Amino acid sequence: MNVAVVEAYAGLVRRVLAGPARLGRTRLVAVDGPSGAGKSVFATRLAEAFAATGGDRPPLVRTDDLLDGWDDQLTFWARLEEWVLGPVRAGRPGGYRRYSWVRRRFLDRVVPVPVAPVLIVEGVSAARAAVRPELTLSALVTAPAELRLSRALARDGAGVLPELRRWHAGERAHFAADGTEAAVDLVVDGAPGLPHDPDRYFVRHGRRPGSDGVAG
Repeated sequence: MNVAVVEAYAGLVRRVLAGPARLGRTRLVAVDGPSGAGKSVFATRLAEAFAATGGDRPPLVRTDDLLDGWDDQLTFWARLEEWVLGPVRAGRPGGYRRYSWVRRRFLDRVVPVPVAPVLIVEGVSAARAAVRPELTLSALVTAPAELRLSRALARDGAGVLPELRRWHAGERAHFAADGTEAAVDLVVDGAPGLPHDPDRYFVRHGRRPGSDGVAG
């Protein structure tokens, strides 16, 4: 049986730093999940926790910045590989041009991605099967579909509803085919009901001890 477990971001930081570097000398962390689940918030708070525990804030790449519009939902990966993962894997700084959803083109300025002990990549399909051998930690952030839809509409406006419904269908198909939830290291509740300090703690889905393993 699944249960909710409150954990500290600081503990997750220690877990990452104790893990092996598999992307060259870098520990790659993937924060995956459907749109509106709370991936961006979780990834930001995790990055800030590295600094709060006395280390450097790791670079954080959001895959939404690499999408060439709505039709590039899952096919952006070659761009991420060429601009970010490939260079970092080789021990060289990477960099990417951020896509402007207003101008509908990639901007000219390059956002640098330094070689660092930890790199966080956040976005739909960030923990896809192709990159799993190089991940030090993977998380899937989830939330009820109705809440995710309302969050997305509040952020982007009702005009995106047709594209959003198509996007959600693509997400569901990807996660089912990829087996993401079964493969990630932890599943994070993006709409937790347990009381906690959200800046320092997060809520994950675990298993009740004795049901099928132990929660931890």
